[in-house]
Amino acid sequence: MRSQVLRRCRLQSIDLQKALSGVDYPADRDHLVGAARDNNAPDGVVNALSEPSEEGYETPAGVSKAVFSHS
Repeated sequence: MRSQVLRRCRLQSIDLQKALSGVDYPADRDHLVGAARDNNAPDGVVNALSEPSEEGYETPAGVSKAVFSHS
């Protein structure tokens, strides 16, 4: 659990923006993870996108909220 918190602390909003460049919303979690991989995002970003329980997101702000508030 502690390593997840530390990893999330190092993750910044700009990392998500870069990883999700070109994504059309609404988008589901699998699409976001795939886009991050296609954009060569670091593993920490891909893992962070995989963790939230929400299945879909209407906006980039919704993704950020889910990633940064997930505990």
